[in-house]
Amino acid sequence: MKLLFICNQNQNRSRTAEEIFKGEYETKSAGLYNEKPVTKEQLEWADTIVVMEESQRKEISRRFPEAYMKKRIISLEIPDMYIYNDENLIHILKQKMNSAVKPVL
Repeated sequence: MKLLFICNQNQNRSRTAEEIFKGEYETKSAGLYNEKPVTKEQLEWADTIVVMEESQRKEISRRFPEAYMKKRIISLEIPDMYIYNDENLIHILKQKMNSAVKPVL
């Protein structure tokens, strides 16, 4: 399964998620508001898109309506208050991914 993790800047949450789940899935990460924002090609690559906040799902739907309608998008609802590889962030990511992704696989 190919997972694309998205957050605002692709500095902390989505990068951490990409790293910790790369052993279980094919993973990539992207940001919405950074120098190189997520592309249509990245969205098309993914089987599932995982956003950190509901507002990011809405932004994807605004920017890429066609791709949005074709993809499964999961929101983990993890606020932007963690640094890269923060142990609390890792714990929350694992917990939320376990309940959000694995039952559907």
